[in-house]
Amino acid sequence: MLVELFNFFSDSYGPLRVFDYLSFRAIFATLTALFVSLILGPRFINKMQEIQVGQVVREVGPASHLTKRGTPTMGGTLILSSIVISSVLWGDLENRYLWVALGVTTLFGLLGWVDDLYKLRFESSKGLSPLSKILWQSLITLAAVTFLYYSSENINEISLIVPFLKNISFPLGIGFIFVSYVVIIGSSNAVNLTDGLDGLAILPCVMVAGGLGLIGYAAGNTIYAEYLNIPFLPGTGEMLVFCGALVGAGIGFLWYNTYPAQVFMGDVGSLALGAALGIVAVIIRHEYVLFIMGGVFVVETLSVIVQVLSYRLTGKRVFKMAPIHHHFELKGWPEPRVIVRFWIITFMLVLVGLVTLKLR
Repeated sequence: MLVELFNFFSDSYGPLRVFDYLSFRAIFATLTALFVSLILGPRFINKMQEIQVGQVVREVGPASHLTKRGTPTMGGTLILSSIVISSVLWGDLENRYLWVALGVTTLFGLLGWVDDLYKLRFESSKGLSPLSKILWQSLITLAAVTFLYYSSENINEISLIVPFLKNISFPLGIGFIFVSYVVIIGSSNAVNLTDGLDGLAILPCVMVAGGLGLIGYAAGNTIYAEYLNIPFLPGTGEMLVFCGALVGAGIGFLWYNTYPAQVFMGDVGSLALGAALGIVAVIIRHEYVLFIMGGVFVVETLSVIVQVLSYRLTGKRVFKMAPIHHHFELKGWPEPRVIVRFWIITFMLVLVGLVTLKLR
């Protein structure tokens, strides 16, 4: 919005051309989302307490979590609001990638909002049925990736980039839709599974979004794309603005979500943020980097799969409890130790993901 406004006046006042620079807009998108989140946070928390929107805690979880019952939830609404406001203000509204990213993130957030509402209404930790949830996730995802497929303007936009090899990619054709579907659905549910401790999911989302945003910026710039030997994808640089908004909103939310949390993001936040990371990875054609950077999310998901399969096949559990962060809690790790160590691991994985761009 501001891009169009200031471009209109830039002929009369040259310095306003600074709004054309992605780096400038990304920085201010980050700051705007951060301040919106920080300013609205106390009001949101007070309102949730006033209408008694409190967290429902599973009885089978760690005993220490019972004290969290009643903590305001659905804080993902705050994150989503900050992302949308900031992205619309600082993004190029003529960029289709920006609208796809915003649309997927918002619709997944709406699905999570309904899921949270069901949990609160029926005072249960189950929410929507798994079948209903995956059905709506599938419809949203298929609509988005089908649009990306049919609106693609060059073969690079629907090709699979091969990591560690220069200038090698495979056109996926209609398979692009399937691959993208798996990435987005998997990412959304992986973040949802990880969101079990105060601040555990939000900072890894912030770090991964920052890394993906930088890759999107490089892929959308002819000079950087050529230097890094990655396909040039016009328009993907706008993902830096979107990811900047996510980073700012996430850090602002962490101010209130850090241990001991004053508010939880709920499914409205975790489903939306996971989908946001997935759609950005698809747009910038670096799904494998998301797999590396989001290693914590991957391990959390695998721990659940392993636990379920092991119990069904052998009647024995591999972990004390799944997802794996609960396993470490039950082993005696204090909650803050689990959280910070997972943060540190994510930080290292994000760096590894960025390094892969040059290991070709």
